Amino acid sequence: MLKVLENAVPVACWSCSVAHNESTLFCPHCSKIQPPSVGDYFSAFGLQPRLSIDLAALELEFHRLSRRLHPDRFARATDNEKQWSLADTALLNDAYRTLKDPLRRTEYLLKLVGAETNGSAAVSGDGESTAKKQRKTPADLLEEVFDLNMQIEEMRMAKKSGRDDPQLRESLRMAQEKFEGMVGAVDRDLRAQWAIWDTGDESARKPAERAMVALLDRRRYLSNLVRDVNEILGD
Repeated sequence: MLKVLENAVPVACWSCSVAHNESTLFCPHCSKIQPPSVGDYFSAFGLQPRLSIDLAALELEFHRLSRRLHPDRFARATDNEKQWSLADTALLNDAYRTLKDPLRRTEYLLKLVGAETNGSAAVSGDGESTAKKQRKTPADLLEEVFDLNMQIEEMRMAKKSGRDDPQLRESLRMAQEKFEGMVGAVDRDLRAQWAIWDTGDESARKPAERAMVALLDRRRYLSNLVRDVNEILGD
């Protein structure tokens, strides 16, 4: 069970005093805006933590809540309510950006359950070079990565001298296509683990969490390889 949910305690609405979920943006009893919560992003949309979610429904709910939180609606409200509308809007935007992206959503849920991950920025393929250097090459990719790095260096030297090597360029494009295929395979494996986590009990979820952490790390590494090839080819 999620630690966040285990520790969730109902809080009283500041306006009507009726208890509600601490992650609710609006009181379900009197509809008054609530202060920014310390709850999770799923709760902001009234969702149970899941990896497979209805993205169309998420978008509709995002726009509905955004309209309700718009500062213009609080022009005559108290100063607290005005501040809360801005803070809740920021929270809602962060939640939406995270949950609509399958990789960020996966990493976010893993963090909620206490699984160790290596950072969401690299998950989406834009990781820092420093983080890349800290990661070890997967054992099954050692030879291919060595060859790729050699080819990238050759292409870099050819560009500096103003030469073009069509054969080397084609070899790099083939490597690019192969690594992109590996990224796709990781995504399929991740979705398979989603299903296990969403439907399984604690005994099934723990192995799925460990598998997803490893898959995310592999995806980061592969995405950085694809990025490096894109950069050297000038795509």
